[in-house]
Amino acid sequence: MTTSTNSAPRAPLPFLGLACAVGVSTIYYNQPLLLEMSRTFRSTPGHTGFVAVATQVGYAVGMLAFVPLGDVLERRALMMRMYAAVAVSLLLVAVSPGLNWLIAGSVLLGLFASVTHVALPIAPDLVSHEQRGRAIGTVMTGLLLGILLARTFAGWVSGIHGWRWVFVVAAVMNAAFVPLMWKVMPRLPPKQKLHYSDAMKSLWTLFRTQPLLRESSIIGALVFASFSCFWTTLAFLLHSHYGLGAGVAGTFGIVGAAGAMVAPLAGRLADKHGSRWVISVGMALLAASYFLLWGEEPMHTSTTLHLAGLVIGVVVLDMGAQMTQVANQTRIFGLVPGARSRLNTVYMTVYFTGAAIGSALATVAWVHWKWNGVCGLALCFIALAGLRHATGSRDDAADHHRAAAEDALMEA
Repeated sequence: MTTSTNSAPRAPLPFLGLACAVGVSTIYYNQPLLLEMSRTFRSTPGHTGFVAVATQVGYAVGMLAFVPLGDVLERRALMMRMYAAVAVSLLLVAVSPGLNWLIAGSVLLGLFASVTHVALPIAPDLVSHEQRGRAIGTVMTGLLLGILLARTFAGWVSGIHGWRWVFVVAAVMNAAFVPLMWKVMPRLPPKQKLHYSDAMKSLWTLFRTQPLLRESSIIGALVFASFSCFWTTLAFLLHSHYGLGAGVAGTFGIVGAAGAMVAPLAGRLADKHGSRWVISVGMALLAASYFLLWGEEPMHTSTTLHLAGLVIGVVVLDMGAQMTQVANQTRIFGLVPGARSRLNTVYMTVYFTGAAIGSALATVAWVHWKWNGVCGLALCFIALAGLRHATGSRDDAADHHRAAAEDALMEA
């Protein structure tokens, strides 16, 4: 394999953030709509909750299958094709005649929505090594706002036209993004001459030779599992405790967006203090958020005060999750620059597997133990992440392992 000597093409970081937002938002539209879907298909919340799980499973599989193509093919054309496929998948979800069809369509939607992680690894190519954290933080802001505001968009549109129209409007948005990407993005050829089969084989090589990648993947999966516990069951909590619907559940996305704005700061702190320090702070915030969300719920106060407690908890929850995510990706993107799409494939496949597990177990916890079970489960995930972090490697191990990984990839 030969590495390209061409300099990295220039593209605006905010546009990459928009690309990530458009792609990733599609897999979160369903979360505030689960109760409405239950009514449409006359199913229980326990069964409908697996629509969210199916989307995340599809996303994880899509990252494993499609994201390595970012190191093999010209990325602008690849992203345009995937956005077009996302638009078609959204229409299939919108017209689903039954719950099983909806789950199948959600898997397909997740598969192609993995285009987000074809776009994200481009960010470090556009700046110097010393500014890697800032660039990732900038693009991650768009991605995180897409995750959170998707719920707001879904809740509001469904309140006007019903849940199916959420996916119709989203399909139009994604289809419109295809020519926009052609106009704004430069051609993005791969850095290496690499066959897809070789790229897939090298995923195991990267996983085997990069202890920091393994550590970051496990921590990220556990953190995202805890994060998914809250968002998968929020609509159930608001409905059962306060009689509130999808519109209010979606509005909490705006609240979470305030916490997501910490992403650029997290990137700068990772550049200044190291990623490990930022991860420590992020996990402390995550634990604090769940103690607040759990502790305020049984208190005998007004609905207004309960919702105020939820608002504060959501902001802290999102701050902790985003700090941990930005720091993890800053670490892994510094390992083997020529294999960033594949590094991201390994990391995000494990990451969204954690999300799917968290959503599935949170649904079960809600059915059997309600909010106590959800918060207890989330804190268990955070405790496991903290244990792995405490016993993990240091950031300065990255340089030691980079050369070994590059040698191994050359031999693979």
